[in-house]
Amino acid sequence: MDIRDFADDVARSVAFLSRIHMPQRHFVNFDGRLSRAVRAFPVAGLLIALPASAIVSIFSAIHAAPLFTAFVAVAIQALITGALHEDGLSDTADGLGGGKNKESALVIMKDSRIGSYGAVALILSFGLRVSALAAILPHMTPSGAGVMLLAIAALSRTAMVWHWSKLPAARKDGVAASAGEPLASAVRIALAIGIACAVILMLLAGIPLLAIPISLLAFGATVAAFSEIVDGKIGGHTGDTIGATQQLTEIAVLAALALTV
Repeated sequence: MDIRDFADDVARSVAFLSRIHMPQRHFVNFDGRLSRAVRAFPVAGLLIALPASAIVSIFSAIHAAPLFTAFVAVAIQALITGALHEDGLSDTADGLGGGKNKESALVIMKDSRIGSYGAVALILSFGLRVSALAAILPHMTPSGAGVMLLAIAALSRTAMVWHWSKLPAARKDGVAASAGEPLASAVRIALAIGIACAVILMLLAGIPLLAIPISLLAFGATVAAFSEIVDGKIGGHTGDTIGATQQLTEIAVLAALALTV
């Protein structure tokens, strides 16, 4: 693996997944396709989550209320990503919930307006993530809490790549379709990096040994089950379902940790 190519992939992945501006030198001759760059999604997740991770560690160290700390951490992540993944979850919920068939579901998902399914999905997403994180924080050291957040960020971005690779594009003119189909080799690298980073970081964070495989099981089950639902409803992935995968995986892993830490 060429380190310069991988650095380019990290920068392109960060730019794709967030509102963070990256140096222009990483985009020379870049055509917008992420077929190879998806291998860097787990590392991009780590970088994107660093500010929230730092805040969690600092607030925990000064004994801020866990619920307040959790709210601030989730808010920071939404600001840095431009609520990109939340938007995907909302659109996906509206499409899958309100669409009678593939065509109507895709039309609904492309509509920028939010419906009742999307609103409920967002409320549940923020509520579940904040409450789960608030339940975990009292059992963690300040540094361990911040490192744990990084592990979840890497794993949830790995889930995006896995879902993306499991299904064909549901529409030919969507964001995901224009970004290209992930290379099989890039998917394998993303899975290896993401899972390895998550396990190492959870160990460093002081997560109980039993909780780590349960968290990985939650990660795998969420991607598999959601991909099956999406495939049955619209026959493939979209940019929205890829974003929704990140949200659902983050919820699932946080819930698993809240029940086991």
